[in-house]
Amino acid sequence: MTTIGLMVESWTNGATPDGSWVLWAAGAWAAFLVAHLVLNGRWWFWLLPSLLPPPVFVALPVLLLVLSWATGDLTAAVVAGAALLLGARQSGLVPGALVRGKRRPPPPDGAVRIVSWNTQHWCQSTDPEPFYAFLRGLDADVYLLQEYHHDQFNGTYRLIDDERRLRATFPGHRAVIARGLITLSRLPVAATVETAARRTLRVDLEMPGDGRILATFNVHIPVQLRLVSPLRADFYRAVRSRAADRAREYRGLLGDVAGCPHPALIAGDFNTTAAIGDARRIARLGADAVAVAGKLCPTTWQARPGMRWWRLDWVLTTPGARVHSYRFRDPRGLSDHSVQEVSVSLAQPDRRTAPDFRIRHHDGFRHHDGFRHHDEGTHHALPLPGKDRPAGQ
Repeated sequence: MTTIGLMVESWTNGATPDGSWVLWAAGAWAAFLVAHLVLNGRWWFWLLPSLLPPPVFVALPVLLLVLSWATGDLTAAVVAGAALLLGARQSGLVPGALVRGKRRPPPPDGAVRIVSWNTQHWCQSTDPEPFYAFLRGLDADVYLLQEYHHDQFNGTYRLIDDERRLRATFPGHRAVIARGLITLSRLPVAATVETAARRTLRVDLEMPGDGRILATFNVHIPVQLRLVSPLRADFYRAVRSRAADRAREYRGLLGDVAGCPHPALIAGDFNTTAAIGDARRIARLGADAVAVAGKLCPTTWQARPGMRWWRLDWVLTTPGARVHSYRFRDPRGLSDHSVQEVSVSLAQPDRRTAPDFRIRHHDGFRHHDGFRHHDEGTHHALPLPGKDRPAGQ
């Protein structure tokens, strides 16, 4: 008898004679899954169950299938198999990446390297020397960085001014700073454009060669939770208010992207996994580039060291923008988020209808020392009221 068979026999002998506990477990998971598919993204409270690590939606029914086979419970196997099929899309697994990731050609001439990274409060808890050395070592043409602020640990953020060091570290880059976000670019900044989404920074860049425009959307969707006890009513009030806040952000971002006349790259910390209902909104923004990464189970965030089970960070493109490579880089303990690194180019335009992609700078931005800043709208995002500020945003 196999080891699994011996284990199952001992469990069933110690629990129920017929091993029906496997059927009960499969039925309980199937009931949860049906509720998840019906309520996810439609009821604010379901933001909490949807925080499960997405691979659980495959791992658990697979385990139940194995146990069903070992106990000979055909009914449990059918229930577990149905749950596996229904929940597979919630798992975040990307089977096609195993093929596409190996077949990708090298980036063409003119492709630019772009990184997106949630810096976890801009080296607040780490030494600035290795932080800036790490940023510089990424050697990106464009940086889309989130959390350019410090956490006050009392429900607010403190805006920071690290421009002198930024200028010294990135002498060949221009910067646009707003809303706790930074876009750093070696490429010429064609325009900075106001967005309806209050936690998004749009910067339009001139691509090498013909100067066509790539619109970049630097995104940081607020988190779902406050770090307070779930036994307090404040915890649930915050989840409800943040569900509404997230919905407003996604509605604004969808309108911003839909109204953009240029090929766009939308990247950042969406605080959304494949198991969260907001993933449906993400799918409407653009094409997910993750299949190019070549990872069956891509993950970008860890609750604690060794617990990198969630993918919260995304890179999306609209027609005309092409991602040639995509990888996740270890943040070396400087953040709880991995760095997303992509190479991007623009598809060749249709010469018969090619528009003039050059646009003027937005009047709401001021300039000095090669850096470009945008303050309008910052107060909508930072600092937030103490009781409502998304913890760890």
